[in-house]
Amino acid sequence: MKIRELASALLAAILTVGVSTPGFAEDKAAEVPARELNAKTDYCKTCHGLSGQGFRGSFPMPRLAGQQPEYVKNQLQAFIDRRRTNPVMFNVSHVLSPAMLTALSTYFRELNPKPLGGAPRDSLAIGKKIYEEGVAAAEVPPCASCHGPDAKGADAFPRLAGQLHDYMIRKLTNWDKERGQDKANPDNSAIMQPIAHNLTEAQIKAVAAYLSYLE
Repeated sequence: MKIRELASALLAAILTVGVSTPGFAEDKAAEVPARELNAKTDYCKTCHGLSGQGFRGSFPMPRLAGQQPEYVKNQLQAFIDRRRTNPVMFNVSHVLSPAMLTALSTYFRELNPKPLGGAPRDSLAIGKKIYEEGVAAAEVPPCASCHGPDAKGADAFPRLAGQLHDYMIRKLTNWDKERGQDKANPDNSAIMQPIAHNLTEAQIKAVAAYLSYLE
């Protein structure tokens, strides 16, 4: 099956699952008290940076600033359901109410600090080409076809602009070890599995470096 056909089939399955994901049917725009939201966002910033811009410590912590709310909520639910493995994030996410999920995702969407940068610049042109044109020989479609020409994502497709390059490299090179742990109940990132698998390490590093400098 061609990559585009596989991507379409996966997306259809993901959207079907997303409609019936436990907890989200009651995810209403209920207001969360400011004190409670501030306490949660302060806790998130411990790892993800003061403005949600990401943080480099023992491990790179991803940028949450400007992220698509639907993607954030879907990934938190994937942690809760153990469809995406991360012990720390399971402990963080499984205590969040649907209203708090909405409040947090909305809060981080509104942040837009400068990217941290720091990636090597020698392969930025290659990364830009991969992002905009894909890799036809490996049946990898243009990243921009889902994440948008400005890499800011939309709905279930995450923002990649300004994401830490070392975080993206770790995720893409270890995709099968963390994502899609329940094949019968995929999260909305399952569409990336064949793409991550078909990219070489050098290609991943190039596109990650390019994206990390976008604002």
